[in-house]
Amino acid sequence: MRLLIIFNPRAGHGRAVKKLPDIRAKLEHLGTSASIKQTTHPGHGNELVKETDLSAFDGVVAAGGDGTVFEVLNGLYQHPRQARIPLGLLPVGTGNAFARDLGLQPSDWSAAIDLLHRRKIRNIDVGWVQAADATYYFLNVVSMGFAVDASQTAIKLKLLGNTAYTLATLWQALKLKSFPLVLDLDGMEVRQQNVFVTISNTRYTGTHFLIAPGAAFDDGLLDVTLLERLPRHKLLKLFPTIYDGRHVEQPEVSVHKATKITIRSPAGMLMGPDGEFLGKTPVTVSCLQKDLAIFN
Repeated sequence: MRLLIIFNPRAGHGRAVKKLPDIRAKLEHLGTSASIKQTTHPGHGNELVKETDLSAFDGVVAAGGDGTVFEVLNGLYQHPRQARIPLGLLPVGTGNAFARDLGLQPSDWSAAIDLLHRRKIRNIDVGWVQAADATYYFLNVVSMGFAVDASQTAIKLKLLGNTAYTLATLWQALKLKSFPLVLDLDGMEVRQQNVFVTISNTRYTGTHFLIAPGAAFDDGLLDVTLLERLPRHKLLKLFPTIYDGRHVEQPEVSVHKATKITIRSPAGMLMGPDGEFLGKTPVTVSCLQKDLAIFN
């Protein structure tokens, strides 16, 4: 078995690189041939996959967090469909949301290698974003509004580890703001004063948030979660319920399923795919049904 591994040494607040010798040792023990390429700057994972002749490999593996998976996925989609090889992952980052939907515990890179070694392949859905200023693919979630603001704040607090996003969310709650949302869900129009939008292909986002408990990455649908305007004290009460998915039971939260979502207004709002920041509204998000082969 021949694998191309895109390794982010800065993942997990720089702890990922310490795991590399053990990762190499286990791969060698299993007889897996691995070409490990380390990233050196943001977007480098995309570049490395895009520039590699994938015909020499049986799979490409994103070793890092969800941001690394995002880069590797988009590099893979720079190749024509017939040249794309299965995608795998080694969760060694801070946010390993996609790993959870594969039945892996965050940071359990050893179990992830075992999964790769089994060579079991399945096809899953992929989200495709066509924004006003960018196009890209995603596996987990693309967000707008409060969730993006909190993620940007969390970056400034990243030295605090897994608590950074929680603290950032509480900080943004103190500055709570809403926006006039206009979107189409497979032709059905929604208009409301909104706090956040998340469009999910998988159930989890961030480190522990069960943002879309009803999502499945092979059902041909994206789950859209909307939070309408609400008082600050209600938002603070709502926040802890996102850890176990109970937020969808609240009257201010609505959940929809669709194959195509178009956000028409407001214009110029930043999108947040899989922990990154890319693209501004207006934007159309489409589900590409079972378009990607993964190790599972």
